[in-house]
Amino acid sequence: MASATKMAPGQYKQPSRKGKKAWRKNVDITEVAEGLENVREEIIQGGVIAEKPSDELFTVDISGDQKVQEAYNKVHKPLKIEQILTKRSAIPAVDTRKRGIVGNGIIEPSSKRHKSDWVSHKDLAKLRQRAYGGDAQEKDVVKSQGDATYDPWGQPPEKEDERFSFIPKAEVAKAPRTIKETPISLLPGGKQLPAVAKPKGAASYNPLFEEWDEALVAAGEKEVAAERKRLEEARAEEEKQAQILAAQEEYEDLLTEDESAWEGFESDYEGSDWIDRPRPERKTPVERNKVKRRKKAQSEAKHQEAMKKRGQREERAKETAQQSASKQLSTELADSQEQSSGEDVDDNVLRRRRFGKHRIPEKNLELVLPDELQDSLRLLKPEGNLLKDRFRNMQIQGKLETRKPITQPKKKKRTVTEKWTYKDFTVSA
Repeated sequence: MASATKMAPGQYKQPSRKGKKAWRKNVDITEVAEGLENVREEIIQGGVIAEKPSDELFTVDISGDQKVQEAYNKVHKPLKIEQILTKRSAIPAVDTRKRGIVGNGIIEPSSKRHKSDWVSHKDLAKLRQRAYGGDAQEKDVVKSQGDATYDPWGQPPEKEDERFSFIPKAEVAKAPRTIKETPISLLPGGKQLPAVAKPKGAASYNPLFEEWDEALVAAGEKEVAAERKRLEEARAEEEKQAQILAAQEEYEDLLTEDESAWEGFESDYEGSDWIDRPRPERKTPVERNKVKRRKKAQSEAKHQEAMKKRGQREERAKETAQQSASKQLSTELADSQEQSSGEDVDDNVLRRRRFGKHRIPEKNLELVLPDELQDSLRLLKPEGNLLKDRFRNMQIQGKLETRKPITQPKKKKRTVTEKWTYKDFTVSA
């Protein structure tokens, strides 16, 4: 078969090398020359970059850019707690490693070898014992037994001298027990007055007409009631003085009548009827026993009546105690509701029972009269005193005692005596 004939293998066609294009001078080697030049420059600057490891070429930025952080902090201000936590203390942390600590706080060396610049603990203890006077001095400095509240830096207790034992010691001032107790308010029902009371609307320099008119009418009625009370007291005083004068005149008239009738006065023992009276007879034992039994029965009946009244009083006391407890509970609930509702507490009305003999001063009138109303703040007159208001407030709260200023203090009494020592002399013989 013709197709099965074997032929020699074929060769690739190559371009001719005899032309000018195949000459060496026409080969472009610019890229190779630039690469070699770059390698030479890298070697001069410290080494070829391609041959260096990544650790020498790159770094991990842990801190970040400070400017970026400052710009972020301007927009987003950090919290105070974050600022405190970010601060680092200059003092290093306490080392928690376990070490062999000797008795006086000396740390043993890590190696047991003898060092020329180090003294052993045994030698140091001997030197310290000689230097500070032995065990006695160490016992005075360190107290091993006794109370745990011993203060080594405190003052040593003073030793009492028996020669001056008769001198009384100075007593330390003690705080009263009531200083730890809560003060009792003088408002009815034990209501608590705030430290700074909220003023009412009528006290404003430019109040509403309705509130101002209501406060003005209330103040006027109060003054009218006070004037009526004063007039009634004056009238009652006049009547009392008139009765005293009438009683004195009547007493003087009686004295004159007694003086005029003194001459004809006779005693009851001077008449004959007193002599003719019969003498009382002595009682027999039966009568005496009868009287004793009657007195005993009367005393028992009186005792039974007293015990019955006592039981009734105890029952009434229990009932009143229950009523007062229920009433107090209701008042407390009402007070709590008033406080929760936010109603103002009136400090003009105080309870009847007060502390001391002096009264709390009346509150100043917080009201502007019609002729004092102004339409400008420049024409407004300053009124009130914060010091006086706060002082009266503390008196109502029970924190201060009500007193009056002492205008004439008592002076110390002094006695003037004449010394007679110049008369004590002796005449020499």
